[in-house]
Amino acid sequence: MATLWRSALLVLVALLLAALGFLAWQRFWPAQAAPGWRYAVAHADIAKASALAWQGDALLTAEELKDGKGRLLRIDAQGRRSVLSAGLYKPDGLVPYQEGFAYSQEGGTHPIRWFDATGSRDLFIGINAQGLWAEGKRLYAVEDRKGEGRLLRYDAADGSLTVLRDHLDEAESFTRCPDGSAFYTEKSRGLVRQLSDDGRDPPALSDLREPSFLLCDHRGLWISEDSTHRARLLLWDRQSAPRAILTFLRAPQALLPRGDGYLLAEGGRNRIIALEPR
Repeated sequence: MATLWRSALLVLVALLLAALGFLAWQRFWPAQAAPGWRYAVAHADIAKASALAWQGDALLTAEELKDGKGRLLRIDAQGRRSVLSAGLYKPDGLVPYQEGFAYSQEGGTHPIRWFDATGSRDLFIGINAQGLWAEGKRLYAVEDRKGEGRLLRYDAADGSLTVLRDHLDEAESFTRCPDGSAFYTEKSRGLVRQLSDDGRDPPALSDLREPSFLLCDHRGLWISEDSTHRARLLLWDRQSAPRAILTFLRAPQALLPRGDGYLLAEGGRNRIIALEPR
């Protein structure tokens, strides 16, 4: 009997060590770049790094913290940091708009705000508003809500707000491609949908791991997966299956073009990484 107990205890210890090893592997295994790509840390110690935008040669980013602890930061070309705005509730979307910038707050019911060097003002109210996309006088926003999310369009020409889609399930991002086609995510369903004139919006991609941020450029459609462990940055050429450009990420967020490469906010590791083709 004693031998059986010892054997059972050894098995239990082995299982526990294996589980702890698996969790440690998920947490600490470094990000991996696909062949033809490389990455390096561009900026560290940015808590829950989320949004990214250029202001000339300076980088604007957001710390997506809850309970009024979120901030918008400016990092100049020499790496010096300054706080643009504090006391925010999970700032997430950030885009150039109307000769200034617009930003959203995902942590509750808050205005999408606009600011420039002279001041700021509210544009419209969103509920858990996340991704933003600007086209001329029009500003698109999506709401990260379970079954009640909306795709909104604000027009600065007349101040109107139009609900383009509703009853979305954790929509997090909207983007438009150079050919005019537009896409948005439904994170909890693992979908990227293509916006269609008839309102049906068929899935363009499915079975993804919590798809979040979208960016479309000459290379194709980029998708970051807002998963705590083993997340990916995918590139879809809209012909074949999506290709994983970065793997073993932790909660990647916004992707921003930089020269022939990109900057990626990796919120789960509190950093911004530079991704470049080899």
